[in-house]
Amino acid sequence: MSARTAWGLVFGFCIGAGVAVQGRINGALGARLHDGIAAATISFGVGLLVLVIAFASSGRLRAGVARVRRALAAEALRPWQLLGGLCGAFFVACQGLTVAAIGVTAFTVAVVAGQLLSSLVVDRLGLAPSGRTPVTAPRVGGAALAICAVLLAGLDRSDTSVSALALPEPFRAIPPTLLIVLPALAGIGLAWQQAVNGRVGEVGGPLSATLANFGVGLVALLALESLLLTAAAGDATLPTEPWLYLGGLIGVAFIALAALTVRWIGVLLLGLTSVAGQLAAAIVLDVVTPTGAGISRTTVVGCILTLIAVLIATYRRDRPET
Repeated sequence: MSARTAWGLVFGFCIGAGVAVQGRINGALGARLHDGIAAATISFGVGLLVLVIAFASSGRLRAGVARVRRALAAEALRPWQLLGGLCGAFFVACQGLTVAAIGVTAFTVAVVAGQLLSSLVVDRLGLAPSGRTPVTAPRVGGAALAICAVLLAGLDRSDTSVSALALPEPFRAIPPTLLIVLPALAGIGLAWQQAVNGRVGEVGGPLSATLANFGVGLVALLALESLLLTAAAGDATLPTEPWLYLGGLIGVAFIALAALTVRWIGVLLLGLTSVAGQLAAAIVLDVVTPTGAGISRTTVVGCILTLIAVLIATYRRDRPET
């Protein structure tokens, strides 16, 4: 194993842990605001503000943006490759909407299943800078088992209190059991996001890819939140605890790190290594600082099945096609 691959595995674990911690923060903010979309918008806004300050202070970072513009003009990059932030916005919105209701662990299991399935397709199409990777039986088997884990993790969520949900008023009639579907869909989008971010990061650097993500994502979230506010006026006030606003900073860190790491180890291996970090941090968070959803036996079994799925999918790492 090369040093770059080894560091990629370490970074992948850290990325996964950061995702779980961000999920708890944004979920708590969404519950306090009674609006997960508003929590996601605040998270993206804080992250974008930090990035704008960084780019305004650094000529080297601004040079990366200039390289991205030149690549777009030369058609070395396509405009759609700058839209990874749409998937990131949906993912962060799902954190704010569902974590307080289903818990960090169940959220993570659902994301993992969607991410594994999508990574198979993304790597096969060669959307990431690491090139094409064939679909194999272990990879398909791992993804299928992870999907079963999602279903198991959501079995006992029907008794979740509606008052604990961070759903905006127009959507509070959604059965809590169906909430497990949202993070699964978000996980599907994560693999594509990591692939296109890797392409942008290859040209302009990881922070240029992160800037594009936060800019696109914030625009999408502001548009969605404006529609929701016309349907129901919210009366929640902003909480004063500073830690509730750290989700955006954590997002900047792991999105930039992922844009770099995906170039070293590919989408599927990045997703698989981040799984370990997500699950480890999620279970610790649900045990040490539990939400109202708590942690159930079926959720733990779902996590174990997901870890088994990871082992199956990584039984043999396939070499990229040439």
